[in-house]
Amino acid sequence: MRGSPLVESVPTAALEGATEADADLLPLIADSLHGIEAVFDGALRLLWISPSIEGLSGWSAADCLRAADALELLIDDSDLAFCRNAAAQVLATGEAHDFELRLAARDGGRRWLLMHWRRRCDGRGHALLRLSAEDIQSRKQTEYALLETVAELRRAQALQEHYLLRSSEERQRLAALLNLIRLGIIFIDRDRRVLYCNRAMIEIWRYPVDANLIGVRDEALQRSALPLLVDGEGYVAHIAEIARSRRRESAPYELHFRDGRIVTARSALVAPGDGGGRPIGRVWIYEDVTAARRASAQLEELAVRDPLTNLYNRRRFHEELERFIAEASRRRVEVGLLMFDLDGFKPINDAFGHQAGDEVLVALAEGVGRIVRRNEMFFRLGGDEFAVLVQDADPQALTGLANRLGSAVASREFRFGGTRAGVTASIGIARYPTNACDSASLVAAADEAMYAAKAGGRNRWARSARPVGESARMPLPDSEEPHSKED
Repeated sequence: MRGSPLVESVPTAALEGATEADADLLPLIADSLHGIEAVFDGALRLLWISPSIEGLSGWSAADCLRAADALELLIDDSDLAFCRNAAAQVLATGEAHDFELRLAARDGGRRWLLMHWRRRCDGRGHALLRLSAEDIQSRKQTEYALLETVAELRRAQALQEHYLLRSSEERQRLAALLNLIRLGIIFIDRDRRVLYCNRAMIEIWRYPVDANLIGVRDEALQRSALPLLVDGEGYVAHIAEIARSRRRESAPYELHFRDGRIVTARSALVAPGDGGGRPIGRVWIYEDVTAARRASAQLEELAVRDPLTNLYNRRRFHEELERFIAEASRRRVEVGLLMFDLDGFKPINDAFGHQAGDEVLVALAEGVGRIVRRNEMFFRLGGDEFAVLVQDADPQALTGLANRLGSAVASREFRFGGTRAGVTASIGIARYPTNACDSASLVAAADEAMYAAKAGGRNRWARSARPVGESARMPLPDSEEPHSKED
């Protein structure tokens, strides 16, 4: 077994500490796997993958190892970015992450996998990512079939009637199947009594696990739901409106629970046979979307946050700048913009390394953040360049903010290897609409003022002297007791 390609493909670190007998057993274990096992390094390069990958994807383990980017080879394009972000998050935080995504097969097909990512370390302390994946294609097909059954009411009702009325055995099979999915399902008959509900429905509405709702009227269900909901009366009114209008299908309705959960509700009339005649009831579908909403909010937050300082980034800056200007134009007030970069930051980076530079940026972001007020927003635009947006700005308040900001930066001292270091700020001030008529012009005016402050000796601020409608001209520097430092 020592000469087998499988053993040669296993990372050396994975074999460290194993006996020779243990190492000989690894190929046997790998060959017997039904799921996928893989190991990636800290740069998400594939180090080893189990031979079972070929049965699921058509790509051999050797194909995957030769690929420049194994994730790009194996993961469906629509899931690739999410997969990379999740893997990077596991590397960064060490917290395990489980999620579902689609595997891209060699023949162009797609299969659903349940992925488990875990951070591990090799014998030298280097971070590794272990991936364990299960084939859940059959489960997904079952879920999609169930969702299609519920959506297509005529087929679903015919099947339901067949299961419920013809055979107790068939009814039990359907109940078991519906209990596997995480959608809460309840059928209300034409007398407005519960005909069927699944386990997820019981869990979503916090009934006891052994609760029997069959035969309970819908008014009783509504009364029990009121204490759980933020706006229970609104949901009762929604149900009443659907009953009055006799809508065949209702639009999604979002329920906010007092415990923080978010659940969507939809309903549709169930017609007998071919869909003609009097409806025999209504089906309600409840889906707990709390985790999805939180994940979406987290991703949206990551998209507008600087990962180092946790300040809002350049993208959010431009969004907020447009919003500030639109609001100022409507209310006929001013917007203030302070842009600054750090004098002396580059020498710290050059002398002590980027880790020291990152320490400076994080510390100053925290320090300046403490002096930013409620109507002001603080951004990192990139590198050592920052900006502060101020609503309802006036010249005196802006210069006061510039003085506080400059003092906060200049007063911070750092030590790297026993050597003292520090930075100062060159600050440019511009106002809308005094110095600019749009967002791009306002940024340009503040940028010019910042460079004028730098040219005037640094560790100071300068106001823009650009009148709206005129070509740019360099403003005059102005400051209070500058603490000059060479950049």
